[in-house]
Amino acid sequence: MSLRGLLKKLGISLVTIFVSMSLTFFMLRLTPGNAFDKWAQDLAKKQGVSYEEARALVTSMSNYDPNEKLLHQFTRYVNGLIHGNFGASMYNETLTVQSILEKALPWTIFILTISLLISFIVGVNLGIIMAWKRKSILNPIISFYAIISNAIPNFLVAIALIIIFSFKLKWFPMRGAYDSSRAAPGFNIKFILDVLHHAILPIATYVLTTLGGWALTMKGSAVSVLGEDYITAAWVRGVPENRIMKYYIKKNAMLPLVTSLAISFGYMMGGSALIENQFNYPGLGFYMAQAAGKRDYTIMQGLLLITSVTVIIANFIADIIYAKLDPRVKLED
Repeated sequence: MSLRGLLKKLGISLVTIFVSMSLTFFMLRLTPGNAFDKWAQDLAKKQGVSYEEARALVTSMSNYDPNEKLLHQFTRYVNGLIHGNFGASMYNETLTVQSILEKALPWTIFILTISLLISFIVGVNLGIIMAWKRKSILNPIISFYAIISNAIPNFLVAIALIIIFSFKLKWFPMRGAYDSSRAAPGFNIKFILDVLHHAILPIATYVLTTLGGWALTMKGSAVSVLGEDYITAAWVRGVPENRIMKYYIKKNAMLPLVTSLAISFGYMMGGSALIENQFNYPGLGFYMAQAAGKRDYTIMQGLLLITSVTVIIANFIADIIYAKLDPRVKLED
């Protein structure tokens, strides 16, 4: 990829980040329903005061002025981002987006990375087998599984796993990232094993809901590669079947999946709220679900911005990698 092409993609990525940030900011505030109204109503019932008095008290207690013009709020928000300030909670000034990132982002990256690698590697190999042996019984089984897994929401799969393996069988814990009463946090075998034990069900949820999609995608890509002339030439030359499948088909069929792999990471991060909230797993998704329940605009916009930036950066990196892997992209650039 030329320097001009690289700068062009970088510019597009920066513009996309700004547009995404702007849309998130305004859509959150223009969505029907008001956090202050609900908070004031709850406070009025608890303290036995009028709604107006409760509203005034809520406004004084919060880290947010609901009467400030949207344009002023947006300008202040952008200025804060430029200076590295992603915002603080409307209800608790000490709870900032940065503090959430420090304690939550590592947990989310941990389970997403493992889940994505497992589902991608297994799915790709299943897809190759499905394409190579199209008349085998594996094809309808994996296809049916992919349809079912895509139709069922991932949080329902999480609930099913909790009921079966945590509540009934009691094999795995129902919530949390580790048990501090069993192992002191630190780089030691006991703590690491406890973390892995707590992560098995969240990881299994991601893998079960994405595995079928990777298999079908790889199958479609591999089938198109099977029709290429160089595959026929390899057969004529007597190249062993395993070598054709591994080096001729798999290597070339995986190229279109590189970009999908990056997009999937961002997609999984964006949808992590549903899964992490079910397992009470202390990742970004858990805090996003908590903020959404309270309609905490400032925390929501900060975490959504991080998710958007992650997806955009992942796509940018995927484009660079794809250009390195496929010479045809360099010629078109």
